[in-house]
Amino acid sequence: MSARSAQEAPYGSWKSPITADLLVSQTNGFGQMALSCHKSPVNVYWLEARPAEAGRNVLVQWDSANQQIVDITPAPFNVRTRVHEYGGGAYLVADSTIYFVNFSDQRIYKQEIGDRIGEPQPLTPENSDFRYADMCLDRDRQRLICVREDHSGDGEAVNTIVSINCHDGSDIKILVKGADFYSNPTLKPDGSQLAWLSWQHPNMPWDGTQLSIADFQTDHTLANPQLVAGSNTESIFQPQWSPDGVLFFVSDRNDWWNLYRYSNNQVEAIWPTTAEFGLPQWVFGMSTYAFISSTKLVCSYTQQGRWHLATFNLSKNVMQDLQVDYTSMGSLHAIGENVAFIGGQPTEFSAIVHLNLTTNQDQELKTSSKVAIDNGYLSIPQEIEFPTENNQTAFAFFYAPVNKDFQAPATEKPPLIVRSHGGPTAATSNALSLKIQYWTSRGFAVLDVNYGGSTGYGRKYRQRLNGKWGIVDIDDCINGAKYLADRQLVDPERMAIVGGSSGGYTTLAALTFRDVFKAGAVYYGVSDLEILAKETHKFESRYLDSIVGAYPEQKAIYEARSPIHHVDQLACPVIFFQGAEDKITPPNQTEMMVTAIKQKGIPVAYVLYEGEQHGFRQAANIKRTLEAELYFYSQVFGFPLAEEIEPVAIENL
Repeated sequence: MSARSAQEAPYGSWKSPITADLLVSQTNGFGQMALSCHKSPVNVYWLEARPAEAGRNVLVQWDSANQQIVDITPAPFNVRTRVHEYGGGAYLVADSTIYFVNFSDQRIYKQEIGDRIGEPQPLTPENSDFRYADMCLDRDRQRLICVREDHSGDGEAVNTIVSINCHDGSDIKILVKGADFYSNPTLKPDGSQLAWLSWQHPNMPWDGTQLSIADFQTDHTLANPQLVAGSNTESIFQPQWSPDGVLFFVSDRNDWWNLYRYSNNQVEAIWPTTAEFGLPQWVFGMSTYAFISSTKLVCSYTQQGRWHLATFNLSKNVMQDLQVDYTSMGSLHAIGENVAFIGGQPTEFSAIVHLNLTTNQDQELKTSSKVAIDNGYLSIPQEIEFPTENNQTAFAFFYAPVNKDFQAPATEKPPLIVRSHGGPTAATSNALSLKIQYWTSRGFAVLDVNYGGSTGYGRKYRQRLNGKWGIVDIDDCINGAKYLADRQLVDPERMAIVGGSSGGYTTLAALTFRDVFKAGAVYYGVSDLEILAKETHKFESRYLDSIVGAYPEQKAIYEARSPIHHVDQLACPVIFFQGAEDKITPPNQTEMMVTAIKQKGIPVAYVLYEGEQHGFRQAANIKRTLEAELYFYSQVFGFPLAEEIEPVAIENL
């Protein structure tokens, strides 16, 4: 249908084929990848999060010999660990055996995948106090080495690196202890040394970590620990041994997460550049580079919000970019010339990608959705830079409303949804997101903001948030919205802000302390910083020290920046979505805010989901959330809906 024959309808009321049902019924999420070539060509593995199966994470294999996709872990197994609550690193492929953590009991299971796929068998003893993650195989000593989180004592959980007999789960021994947190235990190819990362409160892993190595003794314990790199002001990411036993890692010691190697007791920069080869370690098992051989590696890096893929010749010191269509990449792994990663791009669904470096041919083994969407309904993100406070620049992706079947009246400007990502130390990308296209295809503009504190723009940009959470992030979201309004790209009287987790805090704070936005949607968001500091889980229990201030010494700042104490300043409608089993942002925080807003007489809606934690995984709840938010905006901004949606109760409207 041409633009001339497009039907005229108000923004927000356009009928779209990108429905909530489509998002949940035919779309899966991809997670941690791995490669294996035991007695066969290279097989590719990944985790698949399936909303239609109550959010179950299934380990999936690309069987290259038979050119088919096979589910490895049967129902009801859910491959997911609760270490650090956010998990990651929940499985290991070791020759013809899979080791994985099952969510319901947090035990490690062992599953044979040789000539046939066997049934999972429990490896670790039944003990709900122990959680495991980030496994590697010590072949010579026939054991797993992994991170363990022990919740058996009073107070904080105790994190250690342990070894476990990989045959019967017996003889569990602590190898490394004493630090508050550990990750990335990785074994030297000859089995003589172990490397690992550790960090202490109040640091988060993107603030400061330490990379250490130690020697294995004849009794299989470790001795002679040595600090290789890292400090309270240097963040190390993904230590990994090369095939010939040289230790590589990513460090931000030069302000950017760049590649380094440790050889002959010296740390050497591989390729100093203003790009990021690392990521904030919210989860275990992240990987941005892999070895092709002892003299060649493949790596992914991000610059100005876009990801790139390259090879690096270590003997010639030459970096060569690879021409691929993907602008977002994750979980990069390689065996020989076989490379695999999760790739995303603005107009195509994320995919499990296999790349052969010999032929330079890539193959999409599976996409996150089989749905075919006409490009006439897709908004192409535009990377924008805009001025913000203190003469600085912030970054975002702008999505204009697009629907080939509709156009708005010439005098109307579109409503705007500003997205504040979670973390807050995280980043958004320009990869295709149906959750964004759901809105743009209905006539909304969307601004996805990488506010100060986001990763991908260097350590200094990341540290803009230090002591300034609830200030810098709000300034950047507001200045991004004003930037669009000043250019008459959006309606300044119909601007909403939305965010989840810490992005939910940014949303609530922007609505409470400023008067730019006219509505908001808060997903499992923080309303009381003091409660968050006192009640959240170990991994984040001191996070606020750096981005707000030490608690309780600076209690006054916590109170000043907590929306719950300043509801009198909030004067626009808000809808809240919350998981009943959320341990990171407990429901009581949200419910206190809802009660306070309700008592003030401001329109407010609250949707609570039983069985959900921090982030919604069940198809019915994801669908309900999208539709409820759309219904809410239709009532607040006054536009008709193109389709019938179950109403959500809005108090005081």
